[in-house]
Parts: sequence; C-alpha cells; structure tokens
Amino acid sequence: MPKVGVVLSGCGVYDGAEIHESVITMLALDRAGAEMVLMAPNIDQLHVINHATGEEMDGESRNVLIESARIARGEIKDVVEITAEDIDALIFPGGFGVAKNLCDYAMTGAECMVNPNIYRLAVEVHMAKKPIGVICIAPTMLAKIIGEQGETVDLTIGSDEKTAKDINEMGANHVSCPVTKTVVDREKKIVSTPAYMLAGRISEAADGIEQLVKDVLALTG
Repeated sequence: MPKVGVVLSGCGVYDGAEIHESVITMLALDRAGAEMVLMAPNIDQLHVINHATGEEMDGESRNVLIESARIARGEIKDVVEITAEDIDALIFPGGFGVAKNLCDYAMTGAECMVNPNIYRLAVEVHMAKKPIGVICIAPTMLAKIIGEQGETVDLTIGSDEKTAKDINEMGANHVSCPVTKTVVDREKKIVSTPAYMLAGRISEAADGIEQLVKDVLALTG
C-alpha cells in the first residue's frame, strides 16, 4: 500500500487549500487503497478572507496547520516532521493558500519564494525519484522549486497565458491541457492537472484530479 503525503495550505479557496480539490484528492487516494499522510506548515496565513463576500477580514489571524486540520478531521502533521523517507509520493492540492501561504507567487509572480520546509520536502521527494502531483495553481510553486534544481519539467495550469508565461520563466515547460486531463512528465515523475484553474463545475475538477491520483500512484511502482 503506497503512502502518499498530501500538503494542505489552510481551509478555503481564497486564503487556504481549495476544499473540493483537497477532498477529491483524499477520496481518490482512499478508494485506491493508498495510505495518506496529511500535512501543513505551522505558520500564520498571509491574511483571512471572508468567503461570503471575498473581502479581507482586518484584524483576523489564522494558522495554516490549524485551519488545514479542519479538512483533515484533525489527522494532520506539521510538515517539518515529514521527510521523503516517510512517504512514497507527494500531492499538492490547489487554492490561493498555495500561492499565499506555501509560497508568495500571488504577490511576486515568477520571482516568488517558497516556504523553506515545503521547499525542503519537495526537493527531497524529487531527488528520491518519488512522484509529485500538483493541482490547480500548485504547478507554479513546483516550477520554481524544480527550476532552481537546474531541471526542466513539463507542467500545466490549463491555458491561462499569464500563469503559463510565469511557469516558463521559472524554468519549466508549460503544456496546455483540458480540465479533465493531466500532463505527466514520466522522466521527472511529476503530474499536473488544471482543476479549478479551468473547471466550471466540481465534476470537471474531479475528473482531472482522479486521473492525477491514478497517474501518481502508477509512478510509485
């Protein structure tokens, strides 16, 4: 039974992990018989968004690990506790939390910096030749990480021209992809899918994410 790490970035699309993407990932892994290690960094969120209005909530502060525990039903670990030896694969669901909490892509674009513990784990897993799956906006972060290792990887966020340009600028190769499909770089063992970068409904996001989970698990063999 493969053990798959799933990195969450809070709870809620605008300031944390995209909940649909996270739960679909977990459901697909469970149905495949994989063991999950849910994790998040123990850091403060960039900010808190009122998801009913889309407005920032002044004076509010939340912790990424504590908020991620909502999705994980309390079964969550601090990412500092996890190494590549503990897992067989790693998956990053999307949501603005990836681009605001795990890295600062939302603010700085292609010049982004990645949280040191997220960076460390992703590099460890990649160097151990274990697969990594990235969903929605998460390929931007992985483009930065892999690019700084001097490697070029095929990635997709769907078809958004600005984000695709940033991915290419960070050293990756963006490949356009429909929402229900994946891009698989078999040599680098990296799988990506657009999910809510393109999805107009949850079933569309689910088709791509379920395929990503299948592709990631196939690469663990």
